[in-house]
Amino acid sequence: MTDVKAPDFKAVARAEAFARRAAAFAAGQGQAAEILADFLAPHRGKALSGYMPMRSEIDPLPAMAAHQGPVGVPVILEKAAPLRFREWSPGCRLVEGAFRAMIPEEGAWIEPQVMIVPMLAYDARGYRLGYGGGFYDRTLELLRARGPVLAVGFAFGAQEMAEVPVDGFDQRLDAVVTEKGVTLFG
Repeated sequence: MTDVKAPDFKAVARAEAFARRAAAFAAGQGQAAEILADFLAPHRGKALSGYMPMRSEIDPLPAMAAHQGPVGVPVILEKAAPLRFREWSPGCRLVEGAFRAMIPEEGAWIEPQVMIVPMLAYDARGYRLGYGGGFYDRTLELLRARGPVLAVGFAFGAQEMAEVPVDGFDQRLDAVVTEKGVTLFG
């Protein structure tokens, strides 16, 4: 009897999600950044984390630049650990960090109260599929243990899938913003 390894459902879903996101990226993001900025406007003054878009990720930079309050971007300090967030502003000097993500060369560390979260896919339950490192899940778990944190997924509408494979480690989003609008999760 041969030992057949079970398929890695998250890996299969990631491959499919990368392809859908790439196709959506090629089509353009429409008014997504403006919709995100409008959604974030009531949170002015709160510390916001965004991200520096890579590959075919939807671009949150215009919404981050419009935010009235401190803005940070994720910095990976070590594997299998929560993220830290270094203060960012338009035009600040960036250097290459882990996984070739651009990060501010210097700046204060901030603890976000609102997080713009990148992803490969999401579903109607509010779960997201990331790259598999668990950084955002660890970070959300840590921050939510300290107090309320609004987790806002930012994606193309084409990145929605019927059901994201999840386990007990995955953290749920509070909302997803796409070029089609805002979806809130109870």
